[in-house]
Amino acid sequence: MIARGPSPAVPRLLVVLALVGAAFVLLPFLALVWRTPWDQAWSEITTPEVAAALRLSLACSLAATVLSVVLGLPLAWVQARLEFPGRALLRGLTTLPVILPPVVGGVALLLAFGRRGVLGQWLDATTGVRLPFTGLGVVVAETFVAMPFFVLTLESALRSVDTRLEDAARSLGASPWTVLRRVTLPLVRPALLAGAVLAWARALGEFGATITFAGNVPGKTQTLPLAVYLALETRPEGAMVLSVLMVAVSLAVLIGLRRQWVRAL
Repeated sequence: MIARGPSPAVPRLLVVLALVGAAFVLLPFLALVWRTPWDQAWSEITTPEVAAALRLSLACSLAATVLSVVLGLPLAWVQARLEFPGRALLRGLTTLPVILPPVVGGVALLLAFGRRGVLGQWLDATTGVRLPFTGLGVVVAETFVAMPFFVLTLESALRSVDTRLEDAARSLGASPWTVLRRVTLPLVRPALLAGAVLAWARALGEFGATITFAGNVPGKTQTLPLAVYLALETRPEGAMVLSVLMVAVSLAVLIGLRRQWVRAL
């Protein structure tokens, strides 16, 4: 049995600053809960517009998360494992949406996938698919801003994996796909789940790129953040209720996914 030494002394200033930081994060949520008109909550939540916005938000954010995993996993692996000219530039560009103003991202999406965009006009001419101001456009906008969070998380985990385990599997005759499926992915599974949670949370709260690229059409492209923005201009009490609803949904899903993440560790 290893004897534990005395607990290290904690600087009081560090504790005070930690309390201030916690209060800085918690106070806005407490104020939101305190000032929300709870007597109007049920009537606001049960309106058809809010129900449609909530369904669209959940469906599009989950679709964006799946797309982020499908596209982001290979991208993270390539950036973590392969050496090639321009890798640093590729890494910078793929993480650019993390710091890019979302509205600018929406403008870039319009120029790429709009009806007159670089790829958008080709899609329209050959397949008839039009992404802007559609539900599919919401998924594209949310994926654009959410996938970098998944890529950053998974790439960091892939860089820290002991590659000797993969080398041992290859020396025993395992194919590259078998090594990836049976060795690499189980080793980075906690990071994969964490990255997916971060991508989902970012997609659920996306606003700027969505309203720029997909618009704010009730029942079609109006997600819950857009509904909150619209309600804030016309009925602030409803915006408070919708904000609490979004916080509650996000917190519930994050807690549920975190339990699965902890079990995977």
